[in-house]
Amino acid sequence: MTSTSPREFNPWLLFGVWVLLSLALFWKPVYALIQLASHDDTASHIVLIPFISGWLLYTERKTPQRECAFRMWPAALFIVASALVALFPLTCNTCAPGIRLSGYALSLVLLIVAGFVFTSGSAAARSSWFALAFLLFSVPIPEVFLGKIIYVLQAGSAAIAEFFFNLSGAPVLRDGFVFHLPRMSIEVAQECSGIRSSLALLILALLVAHFSFRPFWKKLVFVAAGLCMMLIKNGIRIASLTLLANYVNPAFLNGNLHHRGGVVFFLIGLALLLPVFWILRRGETRAPQVITPKE
Repeated sequence: MTSTSPREFNPWLLFGVWVLLSLALFWKPVYALIQLASHDDTASHIVLIPFISGWLLYTERKTPQRECAFRMWPAALFIVASALVALFPLTCNTCAPGIRLSGYALSLVLLIVAGFVFTSGSAAARSSWFALAFLLFSVPIPEVFLGKIIYVLQAGSAAIAEFFFNLSGAPVLRDGFVFHLPRMSIEVAQECSGIRSSLALLILALLVAHFSFRPFWKKLVFVAAGLCMMLIKNGIRIASLTLLANYVNPAFLNGNLHHRGGVVFFLIGLALLLPVFWILRRGETRAPQVITPKE
């Protein structure tokens, strides 16, 4: 007569079942997240984050050193945290729908992390912390914080644009977020903050830093450089389009380069990051020397 122990179960299969049950439990917020991602440019990345995080977990998986019992107590901490976070949108009737959705999304992320800890153990969770933390990008940024982020991007982009205006020698008078040129005036509005491409560049910088650099300080420097490139590429976009509209053709402010040229300036931001990447990569690809004892 044989007995079945938890050791015989596949932890990845159990984790998959846990995720499906968690999604079923939060099916209404999940549907709302999909709707938000399809209509809001600042949340369009949300539907891709779980797939990227799952890919990270799978590619960096290790053979789990598990005991005969599931790791219930470490997982319980995340389950309790998930329940407490879910209580906030449930009990806050005066909260805006966006804030409530962010609370439900964060609660779902914590529940999924609890499932990974439960099925694979706390040691595996520590080694996969980046993939699990990456799920936080699937939580919509509440409007109260999103507005402040957009304002910072506006102010930074306006300052960079002013630098390039001065560099070009064009006569420009700045009044807050408004730039007065000889033939026109333009305003760095919220739509010009570049929040969508900035989030994409930040996510990409985090992924590149995770895979390319070992020391934490190098990861931090590269991500900080990515944050700077967000502002620089957006300032270049504002200055170049304005100068083209003022001196070449006013249609540049309403043409394809303005409305669909985000990819071009995103690639410019990546190109500006390349020198930083090459400098930080020095010493990273060097294989460690192996000294074999002489017989």
